Amino acid sequence: MKTYKFKVNENGYTVHIKSYEDNIINLEVNGTSYAVKMSEEFKKTKTPTLVRSASKRPTEPLKVNPKSQTTKIVAPIPGVVMSIDVKVGDVLKVGDRMLVLEAMKMENNIVCETAGTITAIRINVGQQVLQDELMIELE
Repeated sequence: MKTYKFKVNENGYTVHIKSYEDNIINLEVNGTSYAVKMSEEFKKTKTPTLVRSASKRPTEPLKVNPKSQTTKIVAPIPGVVMSIDVKVGDVLKVGDRMLVLEAMKMENNIVCETAGTITAIRINVGQQVLQDELMIELE
């Protein structure tokens, strides 16, 4: 199982623990085998378990306003904004390129999936964005 080296009164000892059950340990010291009885039984430590308390706030369903026509464009992957091809007030149709996002040394075109007008741009060229970070809003 394990080997230990000790030095007692300038004498070197190599102890190899072979096995242990209950309170009896089989070991070998410098080639001689011994069975040692411990006065107390080993207490095995248990792996702690994580206990989480229940949430104090009850879960609420997401409230969606069906009259709201705001579309939020979020980053599909983490990356760096290379260029922004639109400005606030631009009217876009489906398929128009809005920006270029570099991720893993590849340039990814982010195109408009729904027609609308740009109401807000939340990013700048050269900015690092995380996945699902809000980039552009359109109505």
